[in-house]
Amino acid sequence: MGTSAGGGGKVMPTRRRALSAINKNITEPPSSYPYAVNNKRSLSQRNVICNKPPLRRPVIRKFTDNKPQIQEEEAKKSNSVPSEEALAEKVDIDVDDSGKDKGEDFNETMFVQHTEAMLEEIEQMEEVTETEDADKEEEPVIDTDACDENNTLAVVEYIDDIYDFHKISEELSCVPPNYMDNQQDLNERMRGILIDWLMEVHYKFELMEETLYLTVNIIDRFLAVHQIMREKLQLVGLTALFLACKYEEVSVPLVDDLILISDNAYTRREVLDMEKLIANTLQFNFSLPTPYVFMRRFLKAAESDKKLEVLSFFIIELCLVEYEMLEYTPSKLAASAIYIARCSLNGFKEWSKTCEFHTGYTEEQLLACARKMVAFHQRAGTGKLTGVHRKYNTSKFCYAARTEPAGFLL
Repeated sequence: MGTSAGGGGKVMPTRRRALSAINKNITEPPSSYPYAVNNKRSLSQRNVICNKPPLRRPVIRKFTDNKPQIQEEEAKKSNSVPSEEALAEKVDIDVDDSGKDKGEDFNETMFVQHTEAMLEEIEQMEEVTETEDADKEEEPVIDTDACDENNTLAVVEYIDDIYDFHKISEELSCVPPNYMDNQQDLNERMRGILIDWLMEVHYKFELMEETLYLTVNIIDRFLAVHQIMREKLQLVGLTALFLACKYEEVSVPLVDDLILISDNAYTRREVLDMEKLIANTLQFNFSLPTPYVFMRRFLKAAESDKKLEVLSFFIIELCLVEYEMLEYTPSKLAASAIYIARCSLNGFKEWSKTCEFHTGYTEEQLLACARKMVAFHQRAGTGKLTGVHRKYNTSKFCYAARTEPAGFLL
């Protein structure tokens, strides 16, 4: 600082101190503290002019989570300087070599820096908390076989391997979705009429559910490799039902019963000859997974009740009549039917992690197939193919046909 010019003149600054001189007495902060500030300015040189030792007042700011303690040093202005001069010299501006103004309120800078540091740490803590909460709320996969550990017939030790094998072998049970193009005298409409009629026959004979699915599978596999005239199509259907009963049923219907149900359209010899033709064409291979095999496993994973189970089978049987559904594998048909049933009963999309794990299909993978099923459900009971609707519109099947379709998926 300069000296007084005259007796009562004001004290005027003659030069400005270099930045290195101001920071000479500053102690470097530890490198492990990322938020410490290195450019503290000492005011000791100001007090040299007044011939008084600097008065230091340490200000300690404490922060949680082991934040470093930051000390600020401030020097009181000497009492010998008049109050007006004190006001004039209270602000000391630093200028670097280029002449750029470096003056800044130190306390305000420190407050802003530490506030920003605290906000950043709070945001990080909130993100960690949200991540932990999300992990806690993540839906667990339920072990659906835990209740059957003591049931030797459930073969819990091998059940996963069994269905892994079914997933591999189900491709063999599929037929080309356009196989009807190779039939010169048949079309997909005739196929639908045949299967719709067989569902009524299956219901009247009170046969097992597995028999119906195997019957449809035998018909499609046979027609995919062998050309049939339309007058023999009903005979193919009856014989396929007869073969499926021999594979699945304990008590098999008599050939005469099948002839009677067809209004004596065929003879006993014709039925037996067609039986040999179908068996040889398919090389006696009837041990292939149908949608029913997967339905039982997937319904268990969905923890279904009677209402969900009946509605799922109503939807899957609607698909058996539709020729266009041959493009989907049995496992996808089963998973989509259960997904549609859950959506119809609950009124919103619902596909749990347990269902996704055991079926092997995500919700996105099922949507295309599911939307077609919803369309079938909406027009069930209309047109000529109403056998499935009449069957499930009874008290025995909990009037599942009256359930409101999940139209919101469309």
